Amino acid sequence: MTASADRSAVEIETNRASDDGRPDLDDVLGLPLNDPALWEMALTHRSFAFEQGVAVTNERLEFLGDAVLGLVITDLAFRQFPDLSEGELAKLRAATVKMSTLADVARELGLGQLVRLGRGEEMSGGREKASILADCMEAVLGAHYLDKGLDESRATIERLFWPRMEAYSRGGGDRDHKMSLQELASRDFSAAPEYRVTSEGPDHAKEFTATVFLRGEEYGTGQGRSKKEAEQQAAREALELIASRSGEQVEEAD
Repeated sequence: MTASADRSAVEIETNRASDDGRPDLDDVLGLPLNDPALWEMALTHRSFAFEQGVAVTNERLEFLGDAVLGLVITDLAFRQFPDLSEGELAKLRAATVKMSTLADVARELGLGQLVRLGRGEEMSGGREKASILADCMEAVLGAHYLDKGLDESRATIERLFWPRMEAYSRGGGDRDHKMSLQELASRDFSAAPEYRVTSEGPDHAKEFTATVFLRGEEYGTGQGRSKKEAEQQAAREALELIASRSGEQVEEAD
């Protein structure tokens, strides 16, 4: 397929998106596109490519976007938080670029409605899967970098991710509750948390329930669409229980 044909295909898809209420490609990052074919690549999941016999997927752009995001976030953290140690900066960066954060940004942008999925992924709720959304977000950032250059990419990444970095630095945001519980349990209980996970429902809509124990005592439960999400919620509940028992707020590890 030629570049012009690629552009035509994207323009048709873009117009269709506008007609049925889905976000327009130009609206995703709040800027016009120089190369629509590049953005079509960013939105093509490998499941779609496999079923349709398409050679190009968003995986290479995902690789590039991951690097660009990491560079910008590292630079931003270094400049904005001069008092943080190397370890604290690393934790801030990890929290900002992890899968759940990327997936949340992708949902806010409406990428789940735009990504091109194979029938199997479509049927299994792929438009809401954190892994697919996070990968798509990275691919879009890679396309944005190629389409607009580093300066505009930096401005867009800062606009999307700085509020989360700032919230995390104040003690909020999407923290790693499992790590916090593990550190607290090792220090105060001389024991490691034990997670027991069950699931129910069909494969395309499984619901996981995790229960966390310390020294054999149940401390928290959590639910989620993945084992990891359920365990995080269980750890968070355990931290809250420990805090209430001690009569003071537990300071979670960054």
